[in-house]
Amino acid sequence: MSLEYDCLFISNGPGDPSLAKTLIQNVCKVLESDHPQPVFGICMGNQITALAAGAQPYKLPMGNRGQNQPVVNVMMGQAFVTSQNHGYGIDSKSLPPNPFYFSSFNHPYGIMHSTKPVFTAQFHPEAKGGPTDTEFLFDAFISLIRKGKEGSIASVMPKKPVVPQRIQVSEVLVLGSGGLSIGQVGEFDYSGSQAVKAMKEENLKTVLINPNIASVQTNEVGTKQADPVYFLPITPEFVTKVIRVERPNGVELFQSGVLQKYRVQVLGTPVESIMATEDRQLFSDKLMEINEKIAPSIAVKTVADALKAADKIGYPVMLRSAYALGSGLCANREKLEDTALAMSCQIMVEKYLLGWKEVEYEVVRDVADNCVTPFLVIPKVTPIVVAPSQTLSNEEYHMLRETAIKVVRHLGIVGECNIQYALHPSSLEYCIFEVDARLSRIALGIPLPDIKNTVSEQTTACFEPSLDYIVTKIPRWDLDSFHGMSREIGSAMKSVGEVMAVGRTFEESIQKALHSGVTVDQIHDLTAIDKWFLHKLKHITEMEQLLGQYNSVTVPRDLLLKAKMDGFSDQQVGQALDISEGEARTVTLNQNIRPWVKQIDTLAAEYPASTNYLYCTYHGQHDLDFKDHGIMIVGYGPYHIGDIRALRQMGKRTVVVNHNPETVSTDFDECDRLYFEELTLECILDITQQEGCTGCIVSVGGQIPNNLAMPLHLKGVKILGTSPVQIDRAEERSVFSSILDDLGVGQAPWRALSSLEDAVSFASTVGYPCLLRPSYVLSCSAMNVVYGQEEMKRFLEEATQVSQDHPVVITKFIRGAREVEVDAVARMGKVLAHAITEHVEDAGVHSGDTTLILPTQTISQGALEKVKTATQKIAKAFEISGPFNTQFLVKGNDVMVIECNLRASRSFSFVSKTIGVDFIDVATRVMLGEPLDESCLPSLENPIIPVDYVGIKAPMFPWPRLREADPVLCCKKTSTGEVACFGPNIYSAFLKAMLSTGFKLPQNGILTGIQHSFRLNFLSTAHQLHEEGFKLYATEGTSAWLNANDVPTISVAWPSQESKNTTLPSISRLISEGHTDLVVNLPNNNTKFLKDNFQIRRMAVDYGVPLITNFQVNATSLFHYRQREPRLSESSAAWLTSNL
Repeated sequence: MSLEYDCLFISNGPGDPSLAKTLIQNVCKVLESDHPQPVFGICMGNQITALAAGAQPYKLPMGNRGQNQPVVNVMMGQAFVTSQNHGYGIDSKSLPPNPFYFSSFNHPYGIMHSTKPVFTAQFHPEAKGGPTDTEFLFDAFISLIRKGKEGSIASVMPKKPVVPQRIQVSEVLVLGSGGLSIGQVGEFDYSGSQAVKAMKEENLKTVLINPNIASVQTNEVGTKQADPVYFLPITPEFVTKVIRVERPNGVELFQSGVLQKYRVQVLGTPVESIMATEDRQLFSDKLMEINEKIAPSIAVKTVADALKAADKIGYPVMLRSAYALGSGLCANREKLEDTALAMSCQIMVEKYLLGWKEVEYEVVRDVADNCVTPFLVIPKVTPIVVAPSQTLSNEEYHMLRETAIKVVRHLGIVGECNIQYALHPSSLEYCIFEVDARLSRIALGIPLPDIKNTVSEQTTACFEPSLDYIVTKIPRWDLDSFHGMSREIGSAMKSVGEVMAVGRTFEESIQKALHSGVTVDQIHDLTAIDKWFLHKLKHITEMEQLLGQYNSVTVPRDLLLKAKMDGFSDQQVGQALDISEGEARTVTLNQNIRPWVKQIDTLAAEYPASTNYLYCTYHGQHDLDFKDHGIMIVGYGPYHIGDIRALRQMGKRTVVVNHNPETVSTDFDECDRLYFEELTLECILDITQQEGCTGCIVSVGGQIPNNLAMPLHLKGVKILGTSPVQIDRAEERSVFSSILDDLGVGQAPWRALSSLEDAVSFASTVGYPCLLRPSYVLSCSAMNVVYGQEEMKRFLEEATQVSQDHPVVITKFIRGAREVEVDAVARMGKVLAHAITEHVEDAGVHSGDTTLILPTQTISQGALEKVKTATQKIAKAFEISGPFNTQFLVKGNDVMVIECNLRASRSFSFVSKTIGVDFIDVATRVMLGEPLDESCLPSLENPIIPVDYVGIKAPMFPWPRLREADPVLCCKKTSTGEVACFGPNIYSAFLKAMLSTGFKLPQNGILTGIQHSFRLNFLSTAHQLHEEGFKLYATEGTSAWLNANDVPTISVAWPSQESKNTTLPSISRLISEGHTDLVVNLPNNNTKFLKDNFQIRRMAVDYGVPLITNFQVNATSLFHYRQREPRLSESSAAWLTSNL
């Protein structure tokens, strides 16, 4: 080359680089020059430079193409995500060792000359179709040009960051999420389980504090389980005591100095960074330091300041609370005042960005400053979440990705976090409104490139996924269980769970049709939902209308296939063709239309994948074969893991079907094959027939799989364990009650209803109250206690709607009875293992909402023997083989059966961990016909009863999230989670369990309102509370009675009378201003102050004041417990219960 030039830039181009012979020769001359001008080659330029140096090219079988290809800069020790599109590579072994070496980027993505200003990259550093991670290479090239021939690569490249050495720890303390609640549901339980698993894989002793008895985290045995498990409240007091005992070298403790005192190191993100993301003002200040945009906002600490801030910003506004989940939308001053009063001491008042898209990025950063964004979702345009993004442009996507990485680096987060944006729908304007930091394996100091990708087993964790499928996540609501709840959704979370679906198209993934003739433009104007989604939904309605033009004989195969590809179920097809679901399935199969099975691999087939994470679709071909015929487990929940692990120990292959993304049973490495699919008859049949499953287990996934037992049985699926015929007999209320009569087993007077007149006649005979009980229902749906004829009519209509195919049973409701549960496992009708628990609350409260005690405390031995006798009779009559749960009423020595569920109940985890026998493992071996050593099992004759400790399981309620709901217990389930604690006596265990639910013991004032029937029993407690120095307030009737019985009490006005009665203290002010820190409200349905009592209960919950509404869980018990163990002294080991 004889031309004068300042630099040589060799750009990209298509084809075989070896064909560019002239270019290769010219570059060779440049490289041979003693002092060449700077040279930079990208993409094909990398290959040309390598060939000029003497290397050999080779053709890649499939090419290397994509926007998310990871590379590592060996010089800097950092990883980047790049855009690549090339069909040839360079054989690293053919490159002369001197003067070139592959050090700029790992093979085959770049070379660098050891002495001359020559370097290359096999990607697009500034590609508009990809990330901007490596734009600095052009800056380096420009710097080289300015330095001229004397420049070197090392002098212009960014300096290698100082990477801390891998953290050397031997023992790690993991704080679990506790019981599940709205806003903090199973995803945090799943995250904690993954953290424990990662620590164990790194051979670290793992100490877990988590009172969530149902969590797989708290299982005792297993290579992926924590070493000691502490069932204790996650509070500074208890965590401090565990630290004193365990002295881990890796975990409000930071500010109190406990961590420094005991030399405990916090792994991953520094505490200061966590505080910066949780404290709304600090968060705002941190973002302003890097000129990032947040919504117009003002941090305040009082309601008055919040009102001023909202006036300045302009309504509507959003309120966000420090160190809390969720937010509140306020359209006016009245709503703001009400919402702000119920929040924490620090509130951020933000402008509500109506109509903006909400976008969320997941970001992972390691100690070497490597950052990847493994996922992006678009939630909360509706409460539906879609991943990957469907409506963002390339510019929007990478603008927000670049911002996310910048924010995470500035905050100093090490580990996983998510960053949430509001994005203007028609411009590039955005605001950041939240960053949540979490833990991952890189908290131990392991760089991302050193962590293996378990999906591909060939790439590393320094990787951003490519998805050739769409995932849609939809919340699950259960608002019917909460009296008074509005069905509107807003900024405050109300859902109690979620389901997730996977498909090849959006229609297949979501299948949520629009049911009116409103146009897309009209809906967009009303909702601001992106038109892309609306057009997709409109397409679904059009397909439904098109199907409706045909019948089962005339429907074209192509149209039917297109409907199935759009996600239409057999039920929907049947409705459109006016035939049954079964007939629709027959039509579809006769047309040879069947689903394909695809892998969820995050790789879009760009790399080989060994994942067993699967979904069904009517697009494409199978990704795997079906030579192994495993055992199917249907449903979700904590029992799946025990079931799966027991089957694996027996050498059985497992096929799990689940659609709940929050549970550990959807962790793909727990089973042999995991299908992320609906729990419907159609999906289960498709999978069993494709897999050729040898059997199906439905008894460990709750009521929904149990309801499928008979339909699956009728289709020829082998149900393992108890016969579906027997399950059907037990679920049919009238049949079950008749069998109990034949067995001579006691039950309350009952009758199967045929008419309203029949129900009224029965009630008049036995007397009110009565209990209405439909069949085949979950969580006592439509079950109600009826106190009169009008209620009978209303609730009977509700029950028959829920259970149209089965008769409703009415029983006499027994007042003042205790409730007892038996969790058991039987084989061919013989009970092999059992445990008996007692409810703290009297009968009438749903078993899932009660506080359980094991061993029983108030039940006589005679009554317990009757319970065991009845349990054995039921097991034999229904030929039970597997898990079952029976509920009893006990009043004195009278024992009556309430119901029997031939499946694992929610209390199986509690009894298993309390007595040290894994009931699910036993049940699984029974269902498989495996031998058992019965001598070590808690049989009816030889029970295992704890003698030196007591276990208490307490429910977690969502009342703070459900602003309109009445926080009282009834026969419908309202709890969202549960915790359990242990102690040397009922007092210690109960106190710790209550504290684990978030209950706080009172320090000053107590407000009481006690119905007449409870007052005598409450009197001794009232005297005790007064003597301990508590200031007692009471509603007028209760106050007059307590004062008359020598308990000084301050009378307060009912809420409805506050404006009229100015002489008495206001309940609203007492609660809102913090004068009372416990409310005991024990009303009845006959009081004239029903609305007032409701308002008192709601105010207590909304202001975060502990509330007691059940007499059995009342101040009497709590203060007896406080007396017995006032300090939870460290000298007693009773509070420190692990591995039970």
